[in-house]
Amino acid sequence: MRIAPEGRKGIGTLALIAMASWFVSLPMCAAIAAFALLVAWFYRDPERNPPPDSALWVSPADGKVVEVKRVFCRGLGEATKVGIFMSIFDVHVNRVPFSGRVISMKYVPGKKWFAFAPKASEENERLYLLIDTSLGVVQLVQVAGILARRIACRVKEGDRLERGEPFGMIKLGSKVDVYLPEGVRPLVGVGEKVVAGETPIGVIDDEQKAQETTQVHNF
Repeated sequence: MRIAPEGRKGIGTLALIAMASWFVSLPMCAAIAAFALLVAWFYRDPERNPPPDSALWVSPADGKVVEVKRVFCRGLGEATKVGIFMSIFDVHVNRVPFSGRVISMKYVPGKKWFAFAPKASEENERLYLLIDTSLGVVQLVQVAGILARRIACRVKEGDRLERGEPFGMIKLGSKVDVYLPEGVRPLVGVGEKVVAGETPIGVIDDEQKAQETTQVHNF
C-alpha cells in the first residue's frame, strides 16, 4: 500500500517506537503497532487511473457530492461549484481534475464548522488553488472541517499538473470545492459517491469542442 508523503515521517516514528517497546512490553508493542497501522490506513494513497477520454474532468476528492450549483466567482466569472465531502473513512489525498498550470495559491485561516455546512466554504480554514487550463481557470478550495488537523498542499505556483495527479490532502477528511469553468458541463448530482482521479464530474460540452477544433484547423 502506497503512503502519502505527508504521513511517512509520523508512521516511521511510530514503527521505531513499536520496535523499541518490544523489549519492554509485548502488549504495549502490539498497541503501538496497531495504532501505526491505523495511521497508515488514514494516509493511504492508492493508484488511480483517469478515464481515457481527455474531455472528462475527474473528481478532486473521494467522498459524497453535497453541492452542485451555478455561482459567480470574483475574478473568474460564472462557474459550476461542485462540493465534495470527505469522511474520515475516505482516502484523504486530493487530485487535479484537469491538466493545467498553477497560477495562484492562497491560505486563509478560519473556523472549524462541519465541512458539509454551507457556511464552511466561506468561513472555515481553507486553501485556494487556481489552475490555468485549456478551458480557462479552475478554482479548487481545500476546506478543513471540525476534525481535520491540517491542510497540506504539495504544489507551488508555476507547477504543471496533469489530470488525476495528487496535489495535496486534508488530514482526517473534510471538503473540496471545485469550480468548473464555462464550457464544462457537470456530470454528477448531490448524493453521488465519487472517487478522486477517476470519477468524471464534468465534460467539455459539444459547443466548446467544436470551437477548439475550429481553432486548431484555422491555425
